[in-house]
Amino acid sequence: MPQYPNRQFLDFEQPIKTLYEEIEKLKNTAEKSKIDMSDSIRKLEDAIVDKRREITEHLTPWQRVQLSRHPDRPYTFKYIEKIFTNFIELHGDRNVKDDKAMVGGFAQLNGETVMVIGQQKGINTKMRQQRNFGMANPEGYRKALRLMKLAEKFDKPVICMVDTPGAYPGLEAEERGQGEAIARNIYEMIRLKVPVVIVIIGEGASGGALGIGVGDKTLMMENTWYTVISPESCSSILWRSWDKKEVAAEQLKLTATDMKGFGLVDEIIPEPIGGAHWDYNEAATILKKYITTALQEIKPLGAAERINNRIEKFGKMGFWQEVSVEQTA
Repeated sequence: MPQYPNRQFLDFEQPIKTLYEEIEKLKNTAEKSKIDMSDSIRKLEDAIVDKRREITEHLTPWQRVQLSRHPDRPYTFKYIEKIFTNFIELHGDRNVKDDKAMVGGFAQLNGETVMVIGQQKGINTKMRQQRNFGMANPEGYRKALRLMKLAEKFDKPVICMVDTPGAYPGLEAEERGQGEAIARNIYEMIRLKVPVVIVIIGEGASGGALGIGVGDKTLMMENTWYTVISPESCSSILWRSWDKKEVAAEQLKLTATDMKGFGLVDEIIPEPIGGAHWDYNEAATILKKYITTALQEIKPLGAAERINNRIEKFGKMGFWQEVSVEQTA
């Protein structure tokens, strides 16, 4: 993990930054004066942990959105590195090109071969541009489907990690069938014969998330969001301005707690104190435990039973009211 001053801080994390600055001052003083400041530094380090805990306990929906986008937050490749072994990345949709925003390949989890697929945003400006900020084109979703079908052919479980601000909305993407590619993935994922585990590790926006978001178990990390539209876009549509994004985040009910309450996700995965960006190893260890448990619950079921359970599960989602003919007369 990067240490201060390389670490980046969000606006509500500024009290933590202040404590780090105090530690840096004490270290400089100790170096110059040769005085032992270890006790004072240790107290400040404990204060940082307490402050992280305090901030995490009182997060607003908008602040959780900000945490899901934290520049230091681990992305798909980081979790693959920490959780899986012998990862072999596979490329291309065998039609147009290799979409760098969507990544995937075979790997081993606890000695078992699985297919891992996810969106990758990039860790610096150049990589973010190359990865298109995690916004996949149609060929990205078609690559994902190709990998899922390959996993099905060899009877290997599929694990999808969702982290995208949405599918790429460009003109060329629409011309190549963005909507059809996402719809096809949803249709085919319902019918996959192998176990499928979905994990929302960051942003889960709209069809961009749904394109790899249909499975037997849907897990959602604590400081992530999952909804049909981003708070900024919702604010711009309803209020013609991004200034109401915090209100939109509240009204969209997009947090993990909201999603669990609606029955749209099965489990909420706790994160290290302050968020996953504070401890990659701990975040990966927790995530690995939940993925392993989910697979153990799904694998004993037969393929037909898994498919029927998915159809039933997604068919029950949402709220509606049936009105009789007499009431409409």
